[in-house]
Amino acid sequence: MERIFLTKYIIITGGVVSSIGKGITSASMGRILRSYGLNVGAIKIDPYLNWDSGTLNPYQHGEVFVTSDGMETDLDLGHYERFLDVELQGLANITTGKVYKSVISKEREGKFLGACVQVIPHITNEIKEMIRATSETGNYDVVLIELGGTVGDIESQPFLEALRQLRNEERSENVMFVHVTFIPYLNAAGEFKTKPTQHSTKELRSMGINPDVIVCRSQEPIDKALRDKIAHFCDVDPKAVVNTPDATTIYEVPLVLEENNIGALIVNRIGLDVVSDSSKLCGWSEIVKSLKIDNPVVTIGIVGKYVELEDAYISIRESLQHAAASIGVKAKIKYLSSDVEKLDIEAMSEFDGILIPGGFGERGFEGKLDAVDYAIENNIPLFGICLGMQSMVTQFARRNGYLDANSSEFDSEINHPVIDMMEEQKKIKNIGGTMRLGSYDCKIIEGTKTYEAYSELDIKERHRHRYEFNNDYRNDLQEKGLIISGTSPDDFLVEIIELPNHPWAIGCQFHPEFKSRPNRPHPLFKSFVKASYDYSKN
Repeated sequence: MERIFLTKYIIITGGVVSSIGKGITSASMGRILRSYGLNVGAIKIDPYLNWDSGTLNPYQHGEVFVTSDGMETDLDLGHYERFLDVELQGLANITTGKVYKSVISKEREGKFLGACVQVIPHITNEIKEMIRATSETGNYDVVLIELGGTVGDIESQPFLEALRQLRNEERSENVMFVHVTFIPYLNAAGEFKTKPTQHSTKELRSMGINPDVIVCRSQEPIDKALRDKIAHFCDVDPKAVVNTPDATTIYEVPLVLEENNIGALIVNRIGLDVVSDSSKLCGWSEIVKSLKIDNPVVTIGIVGKYVELEDAYISIRESLQHAAASIGVKAKIKYLSSDVEKLDIEAMSEFDGILIPGGFGERGFEGKLDAVDYAIENNIPLFGICLGMQSMVTQFARRNGYLDANSSEFDSEINHPVIDMMEEQKKIKNIGGTMRLGSYDCKIIEGTKTYEAYSELDIKERHRHRYEFNNDYRNDLQEKGLIISGTSPDDFLVEIIELPNHPWAIGCQFHPEFKSRPNRPHPLFKSFVKASYDYSKN
């Protein structure tokens, strides 16, 4: 029976260098298509052998994003969710590790009937099955598929072959390729150079894939003559060579792409039953305008141990910007390392609000405790997320009689483990298996600052942690003033705390940054930034 083609695919590859903005380009195209009224999904393919991003060092790979169904994924899924305003499933992050593990499991189960298992067809078929499985979950009109790394990487070759096959099987009129490259500017020569783009496109064509659109990333705009040259040497329509120079905010990229008529290019190339209309991005233009204001300014300090790489806290950074724009201020974000013998007090004095992010391991924890102490002593708005909340609980306990209070994550022999692992978790041996991952229900306590922020009693938030507030200390710490403003529905797990006698000091065990959107800032971030701005005016 002839297959009915429902979903269209846009495949995004990269050339020249990594980290040139394939994720932002993909998300921006998705935003444009969403504005046309289409149901858009997204897939990120990561060619590394890890099962997921969960055990990767943030310095190497940036933030680990968590989906609502509990998958630890690449940070680009965060961009997709924020730009598309959707919730993606863990299936949307495909890794080499997942592909090979699935194929080997099938071989062990005898599903290949004794065949010699090979990259083609078994690995490539598995990749295509994963792509289609993801597409079917959302009944999408269009699915964006971003292939990580650059064309020419050895580990990317099976994926490129699978994507070439996908084009043939789904028919060319339903699949298009967008190649994102970098156009360097050589100061010595005083000109842009197109040879890297020509070579990466040639490499892609050698795999049997001709790009339909080339998106040229550059620090400054390139002229029409240069775009025509790229079109000529790379065998694409001159109108399909699109330039995206560096923007003041990533949320401006959909507007830049639409100015280059990329929406119309996509609609015509894969036959979408919509009319491309740039006026439908007016709402997005207003969001961008609010994000680009310069005054007034509120300065937020992020005190953590991965501050040398901003991408380690990318969702937090974006959430602060969303919140600031929504109340008409600009968030000036500064980073301060907690992995020091003594925190830089002079730097701390510049902050209107202090945010302590999550993390794992003891390194930098004492610095976070010092930041909590500083915020308490100076009545500075304080927001603790995950380990940040745990540092607030630990420091509150130390200030109220438990001088050696700590987390059993750092010392299993301590007398007062105010943060501890639940008994049922201790029996699990696999790294990551002990964690609470994904979306969980939480009930909010009325009469708290948390309730003022949410204005609702029942919420869902995403978690990524293995240690919890130790209920053995719950009653005593509450008697000493600690406010528990959110718990699990059965009241067993403490999810949100507030410090007493403080203008704004909230800690949450979950990661609210994963649910913030430019058009819908997270309530806790909005409340925190508002409190920080109020503090700045005093």
